[in-house]
Amino acid sequence: MVSGLTRHMAGMAAGCATALAATLAPTLAGAEGIPAPDAATLAAQWEVYSGDTVPSVIEFAPMRAVEEVATADGGALRLTSLAPMVNRWYLLEIVPPEGQGRVQSFHFENADAETWFLSLEGGADPALMIEGNGGAETCRPWAGEPSALARASQSALPYAPICEQRIYLRNRVSGSRTNREAVSDFLRNNVVFGDKLVNLIKGTFFEDAFLENATTVDDGDTGAVVAALGTADLSRQPVMRTAMGLPVTGAEGGMEAGSWYAVEGQDGVFASVMQPGMVAQEIQAERNGANWLDGVEQNADVYLVAFDLGRFELGYELGTDHPGVGWSSRPQRKAGDWNLPGPDGFSTADPLVRNGMLPPSLTSRVVGAFAGGFKRDHGAYRFSDYAGFNRGHHYGFISNGVTFSRLIENLATLYVLDDGSVHMKTWSEADNVLIPRIRYARQNGVPVVTRDEAGRSVPGDRVTSWGGGNWSGSADAQLRTLRSGTCLKTAGDRKFLIYAYFSSVTPSAMARTFQAYDCDYAMLLDMNSPELTYMAVYRKNASGDGLEPMHLSRYMADSDPSDNGGRIPRFVGFSDNRDFFYLLRKD
Repeated sequence: MVSGLTRHMAGMAAGCATALAATLAPTLAGAEGIPAPDAATLAAQWEVYSGDTVPSVIEFAPMRAVEEVATADGGALRLTSLAPMVNRWYLLEIVPPEGQGRVQSFHFENADAETWFLSLEGGADPALMIEGNGGAETCRPWAGEPSALARASQSALPYAPICEQRIYLRNRVSGSRTNREAVSDFLRNNVVFGDKLVNLIKGTFFEDAFLENATTVDDGDTGAVVAALGTADLSRQPVMRTAMGLPVTGAEGGMEAGSWYAVEGQDGVFASVMQPGMVAQEIQAERNGANWLDGVEQNADVYLVAFDLGRFELGYELGTDHPGVGWSSRPQRKAGDWNLPGPDGFSTADPLVRNGMLPPSLTSRVVGAFAGGFKRDHGAYRFSDYAGFNRGHHYGFISNGVTFSRLIENLATLYVLDDGSVHMKTWSEADNVLIPRIRYARQNGVPVVTRDEAGRSVPGDRVTSWGGGNWSGSADAQLRTLRSGTCLKTAGDRKFLIYAYFSSVTPSAMARTFQAYDCDYAMLLDMNSPELTYMAVYRKNASGDGLEPMHLSRYMADSDPSDNGGRIPRFVGFSDNRDFFYLLRKD
């Protein structure tokens, strides 16, 4: 079956090229930034993007705009805005005169995508033009000996500042194993809430190793604060004295199950606790695609955090290593597939750089972060019908408007559009028309819950199928383990992103929990260890010069090493090999 891999853009490229160019024009109008590509160029880029395979990750940026100027030595400078609607990533290529060496590539991060636009200024002495706020400045980071680019490349920093810190050069680093001292000096001297890089301590974990069981109190009114999210649909709401690490208001004697409490130090963030066995009997009695809960998962603590999306932006960054873009070992490849380095046609992100860390220019607004989904090797199907077409349904992902792995139909997808709106759905072939507008996207398996035709929150149609849902677990299909998931919930005129940490459950218990909280759509993230399901909310530390991570579970603290008596926040204070989502307070 060919399906989404070859047909999803059929007939679209030429017909939409003019409209796409019109969409880009206001973003890069006049002298600000690289001129938008014309309709013919867009059509050609779409044709490559929509093919069965693409040559490199650059061709997976179909809206890219390119500008080139000649240099005095007969070479050229080429600047590519990889996703003009995002305006964050640029690729600078220094092209030598013919026959005199290799093209040098530099991946730039725009430090202020809302303000500055980059372009090239030609002439006898070409320059990088940085425009914004009605002004313009030039920069020549390739000039001099050694050049600013050479010094930045050798700095060992994940983000090395150039051009008066208006731009960062993204450098290749080893996730959690970078040069600590260099990064320490840079972050402390240049970044709000900075600190040095450190090693992560990792381990191997097993079923129920992190099972948590809170004691409950049934002695009357708890005085719990019910946040604007309302209350989960539970059969009982005892007070739970849990080991959840987030400080909340109004819960001195414990947290009432299913209620929401404001997290101290961060307006717009709420926390809740429960156990799957507390879910209303009306929900559990209706099988509708979920299994009965076993005795362990019924009493397994679940911690949830809700972010008011009216206050926060959602972003997504790839880890230094995971998820990869090559083949998963799970699907059985067909004849022609063995000639491809990866399911999309390539096996490396080169020349783009993945450095597993929040851009320094965003650290002053970061509110929280949580680990992403499966590694590439686990992020495809070995069993069921999904293993037999779409090359095994490798989970797709997009960062800063660039597709690193194609979004595949049938898979649960969390994505952010160019207007900042956050969405979740099961991807379809028709949804590929959204690609030009997507800033971030991550797929991970199939839905845990969806809305049915009557508008009820119900389990996804593969919740009970080990192979059909690619839920992982043990080799003998034992599905109960530590898991994390996320959902979207609409509450009145507000929209919330909810992260949930399940200490030891099956997908059915996840579904029952998300149903009880009336989620619109939910999907699995990662599983098996606190490191892989890491989640923290950040606040200023006591001295006001750094960030203090507040972990959802006490076990997650081991992922944030200590330094001078405090914890260094993962994904913010050092590069990590895993992908992650982050939340920023809106300006």
